[in-house]
Amino acid sequence: MPKTKYDTIYRDLKTKIETGDYEYQALLPSEHVLVQTYDCSRNTVRRAISRLVSDGYVQSVQGKGVRNIFQPVPQSSFTMGGIESFKESALRNHQDGRTRVILFTVLTADKKISARTGFPMGTQLFYIQRIHYLDGKALIINHNYFRYDIMPGLTREIAEDSVYEYLEQTLHMTIVNSKRIMTVEKVTEIDEKYLELNLDDYNCLAVVTSQTYNSGGVMFEYTQSRHRPDYFRFQDNATRKI
Repeated sequence: MPKTKYDTIYRDLKTKIETGDYEYQALLPSEHVLVQTYDCSRNTVRRAISRLVSDGYVQSVQGKGVRNIFQPVPQSSFTMGGIESFKESALRNHQDGRTRVILFTVLTADKKISARTGFPMGTQLFYIQRIHYLDGKALIINHNYFRYDIMPGLTREIAEDSVYEYLEQTLHMTIVNSKRIMTVEKVTEIDEKYLELNLDDYNCLAVVTSQTYNSGGVMFEYTQSRHRPDYFRFQDNATRKI
């Protein structure tokens, strides 16, 4: 699916902010300059800036312009942000990411799976267990459930690369939103087996569960992502509503 003009501008500005082309607290070029730079309309620039505001990268300051409020996180951390694949997150965190599939199977949602995931009973699902490595360290275990009818061509090889890339670039599906819950849970046998844990220091993991929806309002994914706590950070941008 071709990217819109505002999305291209958003990504370019986001990259320049992350790489330090625009210093922290500095003002971005004026709207007039951005319009000339990207050869686009003011509305297109405003849409890109609005998305950067929503992501917590910049803040619009009345009478002054748009200020960069992004601060990079320590490189020892893996920071989750919006709806991203592991591959995209690793690139954004400037880390070497690799994924290993340890289980790839098809099952049907029974009462227990339905209650846990939110998929209706009888739904055919891919169930995948994946280990995510960052800079050579096994840090994350993902338990993924994907609707089989939406992506019947999913393979182990795709799962080891990027499922979202396959959905967006091959199946042309639009991923819209994800409902997430973060908890702290005790280490399980599978966590201990595959993650490089020192149980004298940590006997719990940061766990993020998510239900993700496409543009048709269909939940196509349920994932439980289990993170080593010493490498995990979650970032969000909250605004006060009065």
